[in-house]
Amino acid sequence: MADAMEEYETEAGCVPVLHPEEMKPQTHHHSGSHGYSSDNTARKSHVDDYSTWDIVKATQYGIFERCRELVDAGYDVRQPDKENVTLLHWAAINNRIDLVKFYISKSAVVDQLGGDLNSTPLHWATRQGHLSMVVQLLKYGADPSLIDGEGCSCVHLAAQFGHTSIVAYLIAKGQDVDMMDQNGMTPLMWAAYRTHSVDPTRLLLTFNVSVNLGDKYHKNTALHWAVLAGNTTVISLLLEANSNVDAQNIKGETPLDLAKQRKNVWMINHLQEARQAKGYDSPSYLKRLKIDKDFRQKVMLGTPFLVIWLVGFIADLDVDSWLAKGLMYAAVWLAVQFLSKAFFDHSMHSALPLGIYLATKFWMYTTWFYWFWNDILWECVSLDGAAHLPFATVHVPFLLNSVALFYNFGKSWKSDPGIIKASEEQKKKTIVELAETGSLDLSVFCSTCLIRKPIRSKHCAVCNRCIAKFDHHCPWVGNCVGSGNHRYFMGYLFFLLCMICWMIYGCICYWRIHCSTSYSQDGFWLYLTQIASCSPWMFWMFLNSVFHFMWVAVLILCQLYQIAGLGITTNERMNARRYKHFKVTATSIESPFNHGCVRNLMDFFEVRCCGLIRPVAVDWTGQYTVDYDQTGGSGYQLV
Repeated sequence: MADAMEEYETEAGCVPVLHPEEMKPQTHHHSGSHGYSSDNTARKSHVDDYSTWDIVKATQYGIFERCRELVDAGYDVRQPDKENVTLLHWAAINNRIDLVKFYISKSAVVDQLGGDLNSTPLHWATRQGHLSMVVQLLKYGADPSLIDGEGCSCVHLAAQFGHTSIVAYLIAKGQDVDMMDQNGMTPLMWAAYRTHSVDPTRLLLTFNVSVNLGDKYHKNTALHWAVLAGNTTVISLLLEANSNVDAQNIKGETPLDLAKQRKNVWMINHLQEARQAKGYDSPSYLKRLKIDKDFRQKVMLGTPFLVIWLVGFIADLDVDSWLAKGLMYAAVWLAVQFLSKAFFDHSMHSALPLGIYLATKFWMYTTWFYWFWNDILWECVSLDGAAHLPFATVHVPFLLNSVALFYNFGKSWKSDPGIIKASEEQKKKTIVELAETGSLDLSVFCSTCLIRKPIRSKHCAVCNRCIAKFDHHCPWVGNCVGSGNHRYFMGYLFFLLCMICWMIYGCICYWRIHCSTSYSQDGFWLYLTQIASCSPWMFWMFLNSVFHFMWVAVLILCQLYQIAGLGITTNERMNARRYKHFKVTATSIESPFNHGCVRNLMDFFEVRCCGLIRPVAVDWTGQYTVDYDQTGGSGYQLV
């Protein structure tokens, strides 16, 4: 990498490399520590003899009493040491907030330049990632737009060293997200070149950064810099953000050209695919289909419809040769393998379970109305000795159940699961408030959505959004399950289970009428082989029904146990130890949201019963704290 960058380091004024030894200013005090102390080890070990320390050493280790003693004795806090470093610099790099306040009260210059890199105390605090110090210095009027000896302002330094919270705070305080340093590098370019993680690049993209700007000297875009650094994580993010894969730098090189020079197969393949998706190349018809996202999604949704039908159709063929049927199944398997490799996309894998669900229900309903509707259930009910009203006793309940199933499935699939939304101004205001209260960390702040995360919420990696009272992302409905649609999801599971039971009932009726065998006479294995050969399609539908019955029954029981018995969500049950408001033991989870089985159910389903029952309704999109009472319950208070 160093060889690859030599050509970029020879031009005056553009040296986009910060050497590790330049991160922390050196001093003649305490060799080996470089004047930087982030803990109190030294302070404790020298607690009895700090009276002999000079003021620089005392500042580095935060000995406030010694520093005040020396200042009161006449030491000028604005006086730099022999390396042109002031006391405010040392206090800033070591995050000594009390000393910063003290020195500024004694007329220390907030934006004093000093050190080998000619930096301000704010630059030093930013390099080290001390958000609390950055907040404090800005309160005292420090200017984050000043440049250091390398031409970088604070937002560029924060992006270089991956201090996402500082990047967010500086932008929220008014720094331009596309600000160029003296070398024409933006924060996004620095993040792409220096930080091999999703943040702060992901945060900058959320702030609508300009992804296709070129730097001043080389005209490299952020994608160029990411390729030069071999930063595959950021390359993926930039491609998803529609970065221009055909942009040329001052030498006429595209990111793909740079990738080819470095012989990186991963980068070459992904950049070529991105070019083809943009239509820059002229791929074959098959390749055009492969890069068509909408077409790939349709293939993933449609494949289960075809496969389920083919499995049953081949089994139902009047062909005596099992070899012929085996070859047909092999052909189906090969076709599925081809479709999977050619069109299935990892980014859309949630579409496959949804396609399986829709296909299974489609063929089940087709079976019901084609085979069961006219006479099968009439005869089955008659054999059971019931009244001859099959339409009223069988079809009507089935149709009503289907209406309820379609309604709840539609609401689970398409309704808002509880997406937490905020305007641009609200996001910036939230960042400032959290930073200035010392709460700007990933436990309460989402660096993708740029919002304060309400209690019980979670960022869904599949949907790429924060969901209030997040339960889980359900691939069977293609949506998250949260505060907005959890009740509909439970309704969907219940009516789906009823529908599957109707299908199993219908299959048994069909066999009693059309198959010359019975379980009581022939025993299990003979009965099984007879019904399978009597109608392979019906047996295939029965197997599908049994499979879906098992997972739906297990899922609905788990959900009911969590809702009624524990008062928690699936996410909370799986990750209870991560949340401070849960008391977790080896055998139990004590939840502040658990108010007893009956009350939990009433609150969840919002049961009112003509006003006789009053469920507790909570807006989980704006609920941030839990206040515990003396009885072990909890009260909810918006903050």
